[in-house]
Amino acid sequence: MTDLRTDRDPARVGVAPDTRPGDGLDAARVSWSVEGRLVLDGVDVTAPRGAVSGLLGPNGSGKSTLLRVLAGVQAPDGGPVPARVRFAGEDLLGLPRRRRARVLALVEQDVTTDLPLTVLDAVLLGRIPHRSLLAGDSAADRAIAHDALCTVGMEAFADREVATLSGGERQRVHMARALAQEPELLMLDEPTNHLDIAAQLDAMQVLRRLAGAGVTVLAALHDLTLAAQTCDHVVLLSGGRVVAAGDVHDVLVPDVLDPVYGVRTDVLAHPRTGRPVLTFTPRG
Repeated sequence: MTDLRTDRDPARVGVAPDTRPGDGLDAARVSWSVEGRLVLDGVDVTAPRGAVSGLLGPNGSGKSTLLRVLAGVQAPDGGPVPARVRFAGEDLLGLPRRRRARVLALVEQDVTTDLPLTVLDAVLLGRIPHRSLLAGDSAADRAIAHDALCTVGMEAFADREVATLSGGERQRVHMARALAQEPELLMLDEPTNHLDIAAQLDAMQVLRRLAGAGVTVLAALHDLTLAAQTCDHVVLLSGGRVVAAGDVHDVLVPDVLDPVYGVRTDVLAHPRTGRPVLTFTPRG
């Protein structure tokens, strides 16, 4: 099965639009270094509530690292003026871990496990923040996990072991686990990695439906044209710094992209949607 289900009611996976307070993600002065090398250099980034924001940039620009720092997986560098990461008016990094796990979900690239987990068991891990430490899976937990699998088109794989899946299938299982977490803020690192074209488009439509129901979505994307077709807002990184941020029509233009990617960009208009379609040729 290659298509992601986009005909599900988003509220079935915990995204009731009238219960999401605040104005989205707002981070400032985010820096991170390793072995004396500065990977993120004072990054400011916003992701509006109820929108799909694309985090763009060449390989090595800091996209994955930024997502991990924003999600609290890695601590930002200290300094005279520390980093600020707020969501819906709250200090996101200052929240207790379980509380933060109820607010945000992070889908990373190529997550592997040696444990003999079934697909359903892997998705049920997303329910852990919502139950007491000693409680098992409830009927409600299993229903939410099933709906999440249906949303990503993986319900037929519920009893398969995760280790037996293809890369694209595993990617969709990770997305289902994040949906089962019922986040208000969803961060994804290359969510279309390993997916074929139809599944890429369907995955982005799932994110658009979630955003329409009030979830704040921030996704690192490699494909600029896919970002132009599906994102409301984009942030462009280069060398660990923000080069530009804003509407796709303002950021995804030759004057901005050519110096960052070292190419010549032509921007066309999609004949049906009017959104930008990007083509690239080598410089010189």
